[in-house]
Amino acid sequence: MKFSAGLITLTLTTLLAVQAAPIEKRNTGKATYYNTGLGSCGETNNDNELVVALSAADMSKSYCGKSIKVTSGSKSVTATVVDTCPGCASGSIDLSPAAFKKLANLAVGVISPVSWTFA
Repeated sequence: MKFSAGLITLTLTTLLAVQAAPIEKRNTGKATYYNTGLGSCGETNNDNELVVALSAADMSKSYCGKSIKVTSGSKSVTATVVDTCPGCASGSIDLSPAAFKKLANLAVGVISPVSWTFA
C-alpha cells in the first residue's frame, strides 16, 4: 500500500491535535442556593446575577471570576465563581437564586445530582 506524504502529515497532525486536547474534569454533587452579598472573591453580588460559590475543597482564589457550566438533566446554566461555600461537600455548589431557577424551582431546595465544568 502506498501513502502520500501529504496524507501522512495530515494524519499525524490530526493525531497530535487529538492527543493534545485537555481532558475536561467533570465535577458532580448537589446544588443549593444562597442569598448573595459580599463573597470570598471580594466582590458584592445580588440574587439576580448568575453567580456561584464553590465548595471550600474545590475553591481557589484563581477561580474567582471564572465561569462554570452547571448541568442538571437537560437544563444548564453558566455562572461566575464569586464565593466559597463552606458547608458544601467537594463537587457540590451553592448557586444564586437566579442561577438556581434556571435549573429548578426554588421550592425544590436541593438539586441532585448536578455536574459542572469550567466553561
